[in-house]
Amino acid sequence: MPRFRVAHVREQGIDLIIVPLAASFGQKANTEQREIIAELQGQARSAGLAGTVVPVWSSGGRSHFIAPSNWHPFFRSLSPAAIEASINKEIYW
Repeated sequence: MPRFRVAHVREQGIDLIIVPLAASFGQKANTEQREIIAELQGQARSAGLAGTVVPVWSSGGRSHFIAPSNWHPFFRSLSPAAIEASINKEIYW
């Protein structure tokens, strides 16, 4: 059963569902990443969480994410520790 700890936050009036993932997520093909994001989005919605799923992962000492470009400054400002401190929900199926 997949289980993900997530940070369900509201930033500048926008609901976000930040999903920390393993570094291996960054090595997947773009189409596979999009399929995973779509599944996480659907499952988050089913769990009653509003907002857009944004996957985050660390690799090579750097943090990475997939988010709309207007959110990039916000996500660049987040450290892995800040994300971990924001974890407040869990989705699973």
